[in-house]
Amino acid sequence: MKKIKIEIVNTIDTSNIYAQLSHAHSGGICVFIGTVREFTANEEVIALEFETYKTMALKEMQKIADEAVKKWSLNSVVITHAVGAKKVEEPVVIVGASSAHRPECFEACRYLIDTLKEQVPIWKKEMFKNKEVWVSAHP
Repeated sequence: MKKIKIEIVNTIDTSNIYAQLSHAHSGGICVFIGTVREFTANEEVIALEFETYKTMALKEMQKIADEAVKKWSLNSVVITHAVGAKKVEEPVVIVGASSAHRPECFEACRYLIDTLKEQVPIWKKEMFKNKEVWVSAHP
């Protein structure tokens, strides 16, 4: 049985990602965790803020997961994105895949994060000391 976990949360807990992706048919698990970095274009970041149209975002995340499972014969997929204000070093997104072999796992994980960023309606605002900038289109 394939395991797929898709969610939008206020806070990401990375401690249980192995349990979420572990599968008896998998020999490989790959995970990408996106965090808030301290500097963007030589400007100090105070925080990031994320907003989303949750219903549509979850639907798009599910489509991405289903496509990845089919294309790479994945056994497990996790896609989790946080909303709200996030401080430097705080996780904001986590994607993961498990498969029988590592090449499929690596490729799928990259696909999950890249496609999420391109297609899912989640908007990011960067907050600096003297200004705030929407990185994506406004919600």
